[in-house]
Amino acid sequence: MAGGGVMMIPCVTLNTGHAMPVLGLGTGSSRTPEDLAATLLHAVRHLGYRHLDTASLYGTERAVGAAVADAVRSGAVASRADLFVTSKLWIADARPDRVVPALRESLARLGLDYLDLFLVHWPVALAAAGDGSKDLQVEFDMEGVWRGMEECHRLGLARSVGVSNFSAAKMSRLLAFAVVPPAVNQVEMNVGWRQEKLREVCAENGVVVTAFSPLGALGSDWGSNAVMESGVLRDVAARRGKTVAQVALRWLHEQGVGFVARSFNKERLKQNMDIFDWELTDDDKEMIMQIPQRRACQGEFFVSPNGPYKSLEELWDGEI
Repeated sequence: MAGGGVMMIPCVTLNTGHAMPVLGLGTGSSRTPEDLAATLLHAVRHLGYRHLDTASLYGTERAVGAAVADAVRSGAVASRADLFVTSKLWIADARPDRVVPALRESLARLGLDYLDLFLVHWPVALAAAGDGSKDLQVEFDMEGVWRGMEECHRLGLARSVGVSNFSAAKMSRLLAFAVVPPAVNQVEMNVGWRQEKLREVCAENGVVVTAFSPLGALGSDWGSNAVMESGVLRDVAARRGKTVAQVALRWLHEQGVGFVARSFNKERLKQNMDIFDWELTDDDKEMIMQIPQRRACQGEFFVSPNGPYKSLEELWDGEI
């Protein structure tokens, strides 16, 4: 237990030597509460959350920064170093000359001197800052953008750098030229989309996989009911006296990945923490392996006849 009687979240050591709490609190939502900073502070102070995940796209960096400042000021944590903050480079800034300035802008919104982890949000780029229109998409300069990410790391603005929504094939391309290898690939992963091929590539190269939408993002524009309405998970949960969400998160933990769970409900936030002191049985795991597989976050918005990705197969390199 941490100070104040809250649960300690296990950490995984990234290839930069920094420890990342395996459970992060996500802040990307179309229904973000007005008192998000207070909700995050409650999660840090009373429940033991230490990893806060945001992105320039989410519009929540200021609230996350306020929560970090409040947590330090109120003594909920001893210092900024006790919290792990992740943010992401949006596609409008996914150009070599914009990477470092974009991170500086994120840090200004957060009120922080550095990020613990900075991720390329998608392997997608716009010709210029804009509304994300498909017609403005240009070829993603993976090497040029990654050199910018490496510069962020060299300058100490990001202790670790990584990517998000990269296929196994794109990870292999990146790893072939990276001087500073990516520490993390944050991707959709849950019992309904297990990402076995990607996890194999990442494991072979010391890259930690972090799962977003670990509960399927049910209720979002692209969410899936494959997790929260799974008959298999309901059966396992009933047998174990757990919630469906706890079984889904426990399964991820046993896969050796990190996961970012989004909830603004204090009781569910607490329940999501209660997954570290029990294990799934072999029968449980065998049942879970029977759940049908389908990618929910397809990224259709990034597919265009006039853009670099003319099909979902091209965006995901056939991994759909």
